[in-house]
Amino acid sequence: MGAIAPWWYLVSKITAEDAAVRFSKENGLDLVVINPGYVIGPLLQPTLNFTSEGFMSFIETGKDVFPDDINILVDVRDTATAHILAFEKPEANGRYCVVGDVVRASKIMMILDNLYPDRGYSLRYNKDKCVEALPYNVSKAKAESLGLEFTPLELAFQADEGTGTFGQSKRS
Repeated sequence: MGAIAPWWYLVSKITAEDAAVRFSKENGLDLVVINPGYVIGPLLQPTLNFTSEGFMSFIETGKDVFPDDINILVDVRDTATAHILAFEKPEANGRYCVVGDVVRASKIMMILDNLYPDRGYSLRYNKDKCVEALPYNVSKAKAESLGLEFTPLELAFQADEGTGTFGQSKRS
């Protein structure tokens, strides 16, 4: 994929939401929008999708997915649950930013190093960056008002021993 490909994906998401909002207003429909962060966790398909390719490349090389070194993450199961809760709750309205964690890439490598110490992830992160303040955060309050409980980041990164893929472990 070329360097511009991710931007077209983002533009398509924004355009689709604008069209849905316009259509719902014109037709008197209630619309609830779920806007997840960068979705991580178990895959349904046997091949990597665009998001997973970027993330796995980061894990293998240490090269940041995002130029600002900040990752806005949500577990795929939380994204699915948010959709269900928004559908089931009549009081749901508007836009829900579904983001479990906002973290620097170094923090992700630190978590992976704690989970898989034999893989050498500690060589790929700067411990000093893990403590730098983030320039922004995303509020969980509106998503949690639906009853959503976010999966801890460490759990999203736990690999299933049978498949080797992240996020397969059951919640405790």
